[in-house]
Amino acid sequence: MASILIIDDEKAIRKTLSEILSYEGYKIEEAADGEEGLKKFSATTYDVVLCDIKMPKLDGLEFLEKAREVNSDIPIIVISGHGNIETAVEAVKKGAFDYISKPPDLNRLLITLRNALDKQTLVTETKVLKRKVARVQEMIGNGPGIQVIKDTVEKVAPTEARVLVTGENGVGKELVARWIHEKSNRSTGPMVEVNCAAIPGELIESELFGHEKGSFTSAIKQRIGKFEQANGGTLFLDEIGDMSLGAQAKVLRALQEGKITRVGADKDINVDVRVIAATNKDLLKEVEEKNFRLDLYHRLGVIIVHVPSLNERREDVPDLVEYYLEKIADEYGQPKKSIEKNALEMLTNYNWTGNIRELRNVVERLIILSGKNIAADDVSNYVLPKK
Repeated sequence: MASILIIDDEKAIRKTLSEILSYEGYKIEEAADGEEGLKKFSATTYDVVLCDIKMPKLDGLEFLEKAREVNSDIPIIVISGHGNIETAVEAVKKGAFDYISKPPDLNRLLITLRNALDKQTLVTETKVLKRKVARVQEMIGNGPGIQVIKDTVEKVAPTEARVLVTGENGVGKELVARWIHEKSNRSTGPMVEVNCAAIPGELIESELFGHEKGSFTSAIKQRIGKFEQANGGTLFLDEIGDMSLGAQAKVLRALQEGKITRVGADKDINVDVRVIAATNKDLLKEVEEKNFRLDLYHRLGVIIVHVPSLNERREDVPDLVEYYLEKIADEYGQPKKSIEKNALEMLTNYNWTGNIRELRNVVERLIILSGKNIAADDVSNYVLPKK
């Protein structure tokens, strides 16, 4: 249900518009003057605003200027009984979506509202698309742990060296892999990801190397594997510690010889792939327990990049919180919320068992459930465990 803010100093006009638009299925809020309207506009995200021109305290054109500073994406339709061409032109110049004279023609008003809502939808969709095509997120933080990673990536990315990224779940190992790919000479090629933990052991070889039609019961057609898909680019093997020993042997051959063989085929296929692997396990311990090949470990770990947990880099929490406050607000098409200093301190000292992934979820939760500003009480109520 779209929400509309009606700002008009004439109670009868507000009531009439409110009744008509409520009947049309819109959620309505009212303000008796520009000053009250600006307070509501600043505190709540509306889909459209209907605003009178001549009002006490703050007239429509002044409201328009100040509202654009708060949120320039929300369409504002100006309505006035004192209008002329000059007023209409000035309103549009200041950012009004449209101008309607009083008494408004109902059909024109409804059409204008629909057009304004369509525009708002397009703005939101454009932001989503821009976010999807963004090349790669920078690593947020300036603490010593992240600085070491940044320096290592700058040195390693332009080379062909294989990289093993280690760290707990949720610390951002995939981001490091993407960062390396984007800064490498292969950045124009594909980056193909494989989550080794998510693929059943009996299917991992087919996933990585492909298969020929009829090579097993469900192989009803030929399949191109991830190694071939990543040819000329980067193959990211996430959770490599969960790969079966049989698949490990074939990956080792691919790394040694630059060749793969599809399941059910005899012919070798040459592949030009840079492999970046990641794991949350201690692979040397897995080697001792005979779950992982030592020779594969040495092949993968030419360069080892360890990503510290969030509890090991608390100095970066404020920057991360600010980043996600802005990013999530942008995703929702809402103004960015501010966070009070004591609330930020509570988040900095929080025990982040889920690392960056958990922090993002917490910030999103606070944006949804808190008021205009995120306060310490919000952190206590929505983040800290209940005793």
